[in-house]
Order: sequence, then C-alpha cells, then structure tokens
Amino acid sequence: MSWDHLISWALEGGPAPVELTDDKVARIAIAEEQLRHAGRSGAVYGLTTGVGALRHVPRPEPTPDDGSSPGLRLWRSHASGVGTTYDDATARAGMAIRLHQITSGRSGVSSGLASSLGAAIASGAVPDLHQSGSIGTGDLVPLAELALTLLGERPWRSGSAPIAQVDDADALPFISSNAMTLARAALVHHRMVNLSVAAEKVAALSIAALRGSLEPFDPRVHARRPDASQQRVAARIFAYLEGADWEQARIQDPLALRTIPQVHAPFVDALSTLVESVLIEVNDPTENPMVGDDGRPVHHGGFMTARLSATLDALRQASYPVLSLSAARLSHLLNPSLTGLPAFLASGPPDSSGLMVLEYVAQDALARCRLLTSPVSTGNLSISLGLEEHASFSTQAAWACEWLVEMAQTVLACELVAAVRALRMSRDRLTGVPLEDLYDRAAAVLMEERADRSLTPDIAAGVDLVERGLGG
Repeated sequence: MSWDHLISWALEGGPAPVELTDDKVARIAIAEEQLRHAGRSGAVYGLTTGVGALRHVPRPEPTPDDGSSPGLRLWRSHASGVGTTYDDATARAGMAIRLHQITSGRSGVSSGLASSLGAAIASGAVPDLHQSGSIGTGDLVPLAELALTLLGERPWRSGSAPIAQVDDADALPFISSNAMTLARAALVHHRMVNLSVAAEKVAALSIAALRGSLEPFDPRVHARRPDASQQRVAARIFAYLEGADWEQARIQDPLALRTIPQVHAPFVDALSTLVESVLIEVNDPTENPMVGDDGRPVHHGGFMTARLSATLDALRQASYPVLSLSAARLSHLLNPSLTGLPAFLASGPPDSSGLMVLEYVAQDALARCRLLTSPVSTGNLSISLGLEEHASFSTQAAWACEWLVEMAQTVLACELVAAVRALRMSRDRLTGVPLEDLYDRAAAVLMEERADRSLTPDIAAGVDLVERGLGG
C-alpha cells in the first residue's frame, strides 16, 4: 500500500488505495478454509475457544437462527465504545488498512466479509467508530463496531455497503488488528510534517525580522558532520534567506536563532522513523492466531505495537525543543534591544501592550505540549484475570501526538504573527530575499492594525497557515 495514496485518499477521496483483485480474493479464501479446517481438527484460540482469560473454555457450536452465535456475541460484547468517534479521514484510512492486511491471506477472515469491506471502501461509505477501548494490542472496540456495521446491525455515518455474508469464525480474526491506531498515526504524521515545514519557514521569517546572521546555516558549518537531516535543515533556512543584505545586528545571535539546524534535525528524523514503524505494521498483519504458510494456525504476540508506541513517544519528545525555540524567538521579536523596534511591536500611547499577550498564549500552549511529551510506553496494566499483563499504549501515544499538534500550531502561530508585524515595520529587511513571497502570503491574512486590540483573529489565521505548512 502506498503511503501517499493512503493519506491523500483518506483526506480527499479519489481511487481507493486498496482493492480486491481475483488473486487477493483467492488468497483470502485459502486462508479462510485453512483456519476452519484447523478448527475442525483441534483447538484454535478464538475459534474453538473463548478469548482472553476464557482461552481454555470450549466454544459451543453455533445454534442456527437464534441470533446468538459465538461470533456475534463476541462482536456485540466488544462493540462497547464511548465518547468521541473517529473523524471521516481516520475511519476511512482504518478500513483501507484493515482490508490491505486481510488480503495477505494470513487472517482467516472470510471472503464474504472482506468483499463487503471492499465494497464499502470503494463506495466511500464511512462508519461511526468510537476511539475508546484500544490499548495498543488490537483495536477491538472500533473494529467490532465496524464488523457490526458491515453486518447491518449498526448504521453507517454516511453511505452504505452490501450487508456482509459472514462466517461465525470471522469474529476474532476481523478485530485482531491495530488498523485504527495505525490510521491515526499515519494521519497525525501528515499533520506533523506540515508542522515541521511551517516551523522552518516561521523561523526564517523571525531571523529576517531580527536581522540575524546567516553564518549558522553556512554549508561550511555542516559539511563535515555526518548528519544529513541537519545539513538539509540548514540548507533550507539558508535558501529562504539567501541574498539578504541587511546589516547583521549581532556578532553572535541568541541560541533560538543559531541552533535551529541542530534542534530541528531530530524532529525530522523522528518523522521518517514513524513512517517506517507504521508501514511495518500495515504490511505485516499480526492477527492472532495467524494462518501460517503451511496452513496451520500460529499463536503469537505480534499484535503488541511496542515499536509504534516508542516511535510516537520519541516523535513528541523530538518536537518539543523545536517549539521551545519558537517561543524563545517570539520573546526576542518583542524585545526592542534585539529588533530595534518598539517594545512588543506596539503602536500608540507609551503604555500600549501591542503583542505582549502572545507570550502568555504561546507559553500556555508550550506548557501543555510539555505535559504531552511524557512517554506512554512506560505504562503497565493487568487485565483479563491477569492473563494480559502488558500493553504498548500506542493508541494513547498517537492521541497525544494529535493533541500536541493542536498546541504546537498555536505556539508557531504566535511567532508568525510577531514576525510578520516586525517585518511590516521594517519591510526593507526582506528586499530581494526568497522568503518575500511567504511573507506576502502571511501578511495578506494577518491584520495590519497595530493599535491595541484582540489578537484572536490573527492567532486563528496563523494557526490555519501553520496547519497547511504555510502553503497557499
């Protein structure tokens, strides 16, 4: 499955990133028969037994037409979500990931259920799935809700699909996946890439506003260091400001200006690592039990998304120093000894506050980001009568990334508002600099009025620009 195709389809629609070909249906049917044959020949977890602590309890034979087959009872009992539901993009991406995993022919999910899921994806139908109940060992609650939606017991949020023809043996294989958590991680990665891009552009605007030195970004500083990400960050900042003819204000700038390549590089690397971690899980289905190449069920712990959880924790931690630098640059932009402009970039009577409050807004958001950098992968638990005594909590790690993005956008937006105002007051600092187009784009949506007033519209417009990586 193509990463870019998955993201663009989830957000914008178009041709689905996965479809059921004849070869894939044949592969699914083979695994389906192999799992059922194994169940007729001996004990298979979740097929001939209960699940969790009930792994030793024999599963009764289904009674026709009584509406309470073991498979339906499992789905119904696990479809117990509460609170917030997934947005359309995440729900769609999760469905696509789950179908892609099923097509590997290792789950034992029936071709009838897979076909219904494929039809829903192709038609653009969106289910209503709760975000609760996942702890990084399988998205049991939302996937049980998806199964019942395909079965016609739960309504679609939008669209519809043919009611699935399911086998009682579908119950555990279908929900034995982290597809929703993976979808969430993939989409938050998309947002954090835009955040990273925006952070570099906003930093470059601040350097111009502060008449900073370009020496920290000079290729000679980074050429011999075996750190490709640091080199690329420095090169991008240098390219934004190349040709600047302002008189350098200081022999050496504050750290928030001259350590950008060193601080941003780990964040860039963490973003790349997250893609690798998600794709490992997407392309290596971890249903338990797994139908092996010899057709025998293999019981295992591959559903433990420890790598994903650790990667998401590391990503949040790598993002925080980037935001801390942004907040520091905001303070510098309001300091007349560094800008040569009025304090707080104010206009009017001497006691005018100007952009003073931006520091408070940014530091509040930064403090919340700091709370969200705490690792979730260090958690522990004991559930299902003590049988399951560990979880990765990758779902919570992805959730924390989503909330961090919300706060991070505010931090960068505050810096952007201040940088644009400072450059409005000293427009000559951008003359002939490639960054001029970016400034014009931001200035077009940020209010020019400098008299004391509410800055809420400016911050909101800045957040929107940051969300889009300051794109048009």
